[in-house]
Amino acid sequence: MRTFGDRVRHALLFEAVALAIFIPGSAVVFGQPVKAMGVIGIASATIATLWNFAFNLGFDRAMRYLRGSVHKSLAIRVVHTLLFEAGLVILLIPLIAWYLRIGLWQALLMDMAIVVFYLGYGFLFNLAYDRIFPVAAPAAHAA
Repeated sequence: MRTFGDRVRHALLFEAVALAIFIPGSAVVFGQPVKAMGVIGIASATIATLWNFAFNLGFDRAMRYLRGSVHKSLAIRVVHTLLFEAGLVILLIPLIAWYLRIGLWQALLMDMAIVVFYLGYGFLFNLAYDRIFPVAAPAAHAA
């Protein structure tokens, strides 16, 4: 299992590398100034992190109240993921549209492209991270 320090390193590297790719890449793809996409990238990452904390806390409290447990079946995980992403879209789309002075439809399409980027990036980043920083093998327990 990863240590607290390793998890902090993972989170910081994940965001730093993502923003280093996202900001210039999205400026080119979306035809927006680098500064504007920097603001969008940093604000989106911050909002997503805060939303992740608040949503998961609320979701677990709701599960405990409604089901008496926070155990998540596969179906509940799917619902959890869809609700998280829907909430993030509701939070980000108006802000992106307002900041870039674009329509809500354009902001939604931009956000969908960003989601696709982060899905692929997250997968590749985690593969690389696991190779560069492998988890130490657990010590054998004494019999």
